[in-house]
Amino acid sequence: MGDTLEFNEIYHESKGSWNDGRLRFSKQNVVYKSSKTGKVDNIPAAELSVATWRRVCLGHGIKLATSNGHVYKYDGFRDTDYERISEFFKANYKVELTEKDMCVKGWNWGTAKFSGPLLSFDVNDSSVFEIPLASVSQCATGKNEVTLEFHQNDDAEVSLMEVRFYVPPGPADEGADPVEAFAQNVRSKADVIQATGDAVCVFKELQCLTPRGRYDILIYPAFLHLHGKTFDYKIPYTTVLRLFLLPSKDQRQMFFVISLDPPIKQGQTRYHFLILHFSKEEELKLTLNMSEEEVEKRYEGKLSKNMSGSLYEMVSRVMKALVNRKITVPGNFQGNTPGAQCITCSYKAQSGLLYPLERGFIYVHKPPVHLRFEEISSVNFARGTTTTRSFDFEVETKQGNQFTFSSIEREEYGKLFDFVNAKKLHIKNRGFKEGLVGASWYSDSDDDQHDAYLERMKAEGKIREEGDGSNDSDEETGEYDSNASESDSGSGGDGSGDEGKKKPAKKAKVVKEKRERKPRKEKKQKDTNAPKRPMSSYMLWLNSSRERIKSENPGISITEISKKAGEMWKQIGKEDKEEWDGKADEAKKTYEKAMKEYRESGGGSSTPAKNKKKAGGKKEDKKRKSGGGEKEKEQGGNDSFKSREFISSEESSSDGERKKAKKAKKAKGKPQSRDKVLHCHHGNNRMN
Repeated sequence: MGDTLEFNEIYHESKGSWNDGRLRFSKQNVVYKSSKTGKVDNIPAAELSVATWRRVCLGHGIKLATSNGHVYKYDGFRDTDYERISEFFKANYKVELTEKDMCVKGWNWGTAKFSGPLLSFDVNDSSVFEIPLASVSQCATGKNEVTLEFHQNDDAEVSLMEVRFYVPPGPADEGADPVEAFAQNVRSKADVIQATGDAVCVFKELQCLTPRGRYDILIYPAFLHLHGKTFDYKIPYTTVLRLFLLPSKDQRQMFFVISLDPPIKQGQTRYHFLILHFSKEEELKLTLNMSEEEVEKRYEGKLSKNMSGSLYEMVSRVMKALVNRKITVPGNFQGNTPGAQCITCSYKAQSGLLYPLERGFIYVHKPPVHLRFEEISSVNFARGTTTTRSFDFEVETKQGNQFTFSSIEREEYGKLFDFVNAKKLHIKNRGFKEGLVGASWYSDSDDDQHDAYLERMKAEGKIREEGDGSNDSDEETGEYDSNASESDSGSGGDGSGDEGKKKPAKKAKVVKEKRERKPRKEKKQKDTNAPKRPMSSYMLWLNSSRERIKSENPGISITEISKKAGEMWKQIGKEDKEEWDGKADEAKKTYEKAMKEYRESGGGSSTPAKNKKKAGGKKEDKKRKSGGGEKEKEQGGNDSFKSREFISSEESSSDGERKKAKKAKKAKGKPQSRDKVLHCHHGNNRMN
């Protein structure tokens, strides 16, 4: 048999809620560590007096009692574990692990037995249930009954609020009241806070951030009393998990944080942390309300009757001695600001300070958050949503909860990344961050990381400009000239001095300029028979590495592949890049050779000719349409257009002749007799 026995997923009952953890039996002690709170119960082997094995709701459980009156219960063992544990206890602890059955009769009449911190209700010498008296918050008496109220546990879905015991009256000759005696036994071990006697010391009007306000703090031997104008809180030292002393970023203020489990309550609000705020300049002379011998005997040199110094030092020193817990301070982390051991950030729209500690992170102050490294599954550095001058730090726990600390200055990035990396926390985007130096990742948008898609779009646009630029300019010029000559031929005979006849020419020009834009869409069509353009060295490398990136990053999306490839391409050395540049040069030479052969065979000139033909065909259609429109206008009698039969020469341009021409034009559009038509022709001949 080994020196230790370890069991995972062992449950410990705490105020009506089962918390899992890990239990270890060694030759020196019994150690249990809670997975939820990280609290450690250490039971020296020399103090173990009783060990009981029994069947419980979660399988089998062990009940351990110590010589100083403490009782510990752990459940979740299997039936096969009994022999191993029993042999280990006999060999190392000299304690026999006895089996004991629970009573399942369901009777409500029995015997109440007080054994140390437990109240056991037995029927026929078999236990029905046990009540840890430390879970009792109030004990009230009636005529023949005693009511026990319990501390409420926020983690328990269903909580037992109270239990009532009926105590029958005793014989008449006994002077003691059995109800009061029962209640007295409960109060002696219950967690009923009663301010009896004088306080050890008093701190007047300390500033408290959580819960907010100014409170007088009265230090008693067993509990802490916060007395404010509106609320009073009594905090037993047994509920204190940890103590933190944290310097502010300006080095002129201090935060003293007390972690509580269970939390203090104010209506429906729960405060898991008590945060006191001090100024370093505040001094205090403190005198304890005890004799020097009593102080020396009880606190063993940790405190003295008369002390002086900074206010925060006095409070932290007294709390450390009474709670008997170490005070956690920031470690070696140094932020971007000289001397600062914290980072300014925001959490849930509230600004505060994030302290990287040796074993976790703590955020102060609204709401306070404490995250231990052992409960963190991964961290992530994310770009800020509002500006590139900041970033977000995301922490995901093993329970699936996510905490996002936002608006962190980009200058803090390098320090925080190095700290997280040194603590060996899993970083989701490690590959991306390691390729960057300092805060260059969070530079302006022009200095962003390589975007493969954007580079490809730029390259294609450049290719289009180089390949289609000459054809576009020639074709566009040809169209403009032909249209211009057409417009000149239709309006040149009216003379330069006639303003009324210049306007239609301008309108026609505008219309034709609009029509010129339509063929541009067809210019973008590529010659499908031409050789394909060569790929760049980056695209050649990407095609060969795409499958490898997919296999190394399962479930990665298409866009993420491009980003990942850009990051990897940046990290490739010059020698490797020269290899791909050489392949790209070879592909370019092959393309140029193939393109030369293609043009010599006449393949390159066919496409522009077709485009010009199409454009010319369209212009002929336009001419036909415009010619047809002229005929229609002639037949329809449009006054703004003159038939070619009535276009006068430069010599005959008098007003009278113009009027006659207009009348003849109107007559042309109306159904007339043959005589009138002949008359008009005679008149026309006379004009010529």
